[in-house]
Amino acid sequence: RRLLKLIGGSAVAVFAGALLAVGLIRVTAPAPPELLRSVEVVDRNGLLLRPFSLPDGRWRLSAKPGQVDKRYLEMLVAYEDRRFEDHFGVDPLALIRATYQLVTNGEIVSGGSTLSMQVARLIEPRKHRTMVAKFAEIVRAMQLEARLSKQEILELYLTLAPFGGNLEGVRAASHAYFGKEPLRLTTGEAA
Repeated sequence: RRLLKLIGGSAVAVFAGALLAVGLIRVTAPAPPELLRSVEVVDRNGLLLRPFSLPDGRWRLSAKPGQVDKRYLEMLVAYEDRRFEDHFGVDPLALIRATYQLVTNGEIVSGGSTLSMQVARLIEPRKHRTMVAKFAEIVRAMQLEARLSKQEILELYLTLAPFGGNLEGVRAASHAYFGKEPLRLTTGEAA
């Protein structure tokens, strides 16, 4: 029964993605919700002097792709979503691979989420990992892709991605772990 749900869910995602790719369906959505970000005190040159945490204690600093070391961005896309520039929010090949690995190994070996799907999950967290939640994530990722550019989606990921504890986003992590902006990361730090 679980196998049928997984295969069926993957088939629906692939079918919906194919329809979207050839233009037979359009997915539109309102813009993502406005995100709370840490207040930043900067000097006259725009250099960060002091960030303040959000009311719940999280540190979330905005990060645009141009503010992050290119090696980090290359490693991120290579590891998380190598077809990021080519898909419509869902990577059918990654979903099929993940489903096949789940079926043959009896457990999750690797995920099939794209960066867009991860942004959808970070914007609207779900309490449980179910097929319904995964399908909602797929639909939301396609909506984000229809509404935002790849650079805007990457900016949301760079701002929202968890980096342990109360750190969200690559800038917060870079300042907390290395004491500097992520534009100046070494290869080791980027990894």
